[in-house]
Amino acid sequence: MKVKYSPDPVRFCRMTTQEVRDSFLIESLFAPDVIEMVYADVDRAIVGSAVPVGQTLSLTSADELRADYFCQRRELGILNIGGAGSVTIDGKVYTMANRDCLYVGRGSKDISFVSEDSASPAMYYLLSYPAHADYPTSHVPVEQATPVQLGSVEASNKRTIYKCIHPDGVKSCQIVMGFTIMEPGCVWNTMPPHTHERRMEVYMYFNVPADARVFHYMGKPEETRHIAVANGQAVISPSWSIHAGVGTAAYTFCWGMGGENQAFDDMDHLKIKDIK
Repeated sequence: MKVKYSPDPVRFCRMTTQEVRDSFLIESLFAPDVIEMVYADVDRAIVGSAVPVGQTLSLTSADELRADYFCQRRELGILNIGGAGSVTIDGKVYTMANRDCLYVGRGSKDISFVSEDSASPAMYYLLSYPAHADYPTSHVPVEQATPVQLGSVEASNKRTIYKCIHPDGVKSCQIVMGFTIMEPGCVWNTMPPHTHERRMEVYMYFNVPADARVFHYMGKPEETRHIAVANGQAVISPSWSIHAGVGTAAYTFCWGMGGENQAFDDMDHLKIKDIK
């Protein structure tokens, strides 16, 4: 398991482009037949992926967790962004279509991933936080995700947010998770931006064309930087940072949060004129 330690906002202002990328960008996700895990010291989030092609992949603990099994003291959100597959939790099989989500509760011991077709493998995105309560493992088919339409074509930000793990749906200890689909010709997300001091967030961008990039903006409102993000890469966003992006083409991204509360609208909104 890789470990990333995030700088404070004072050091952030002095960092080079490469230092910002090294601290906040996760570029190593979605390798075939590998479970990738990155431990972030921000709210002890773990960001990972599992792409089973020629074999079944099993999620186990790591030395950094000092746990007998991965979810001994953690909960886990899973989003499939690839072909059809299934996830088995303690002997129960959950069929996972593209954009299906699965919440895995604390105490789940045996977690494994398979693909239905190795030529079009499932691509599981993983997001985990510490948990201090038990909630049942729950499957969220894409058809049952709660949609919220935002933005407009005129503002180049028409998009639909799909809530998968949230207090009014599948309940969890910390995780709030879903994904956002940009409409064709629309490229801006979360602009005007906001911060939420009580939660950190991870953005994982996918369905980004190979020759396109998403420019993810972060930092304090008065001192922003950007990270050029390719398909299947994720950005760790501390609570003090804005998180917004613009793409050279339409894209989709998974958002996931953990922290002191789960209120989706717990945001400190900012005005465009305040961004520098």
